[in-house]
Amino acid sequence: QVQLVESGGGLVQPGGSLRLSCAASGTIFTIYAMGWYRQAPGKQRELVAAIIRGGLAKYADSVKGRFTISRDNAKNTVSLQMISLKPEDTAVYYCGAHPTYSDYQGGMDYWGKGTLVTVSS
Repeated sequence: QVQLVESGGGLVQPGGSLRLSCAASGTIFTIYAMGWYRQAPGKQRELVAAIIRGGLAKYADSVKGRFTISRDNAKNTVSLQMISLKPEDTAVYYCGAHPTYSDYQGGMDYWGKGTLVTVSS
């Protein structure tokens, strides 16, 4: 069982920066994959970035070069540093986690409640 709590969302101007954080807790001591997804109004939820325990990360093409995902395995936290934000980055951002390696297929099993990021002048 894993509980995820996001923080750091807010209102920023285009070109600004924001850092999202997610803290995991529960009965599972280690988490294989953690990531961030986002969902804009009227659109499907999409992968923003994901990272496994060894540090290998993947990003959506739309955020490459602007967003950086990182994690602290000892604390079971994951962060998303966002720079050069664009209006199209506006969405609810969700933290996700998949605890085990053996059945990992790129998706997440646990989700936070989300944090809203609004990029607007």
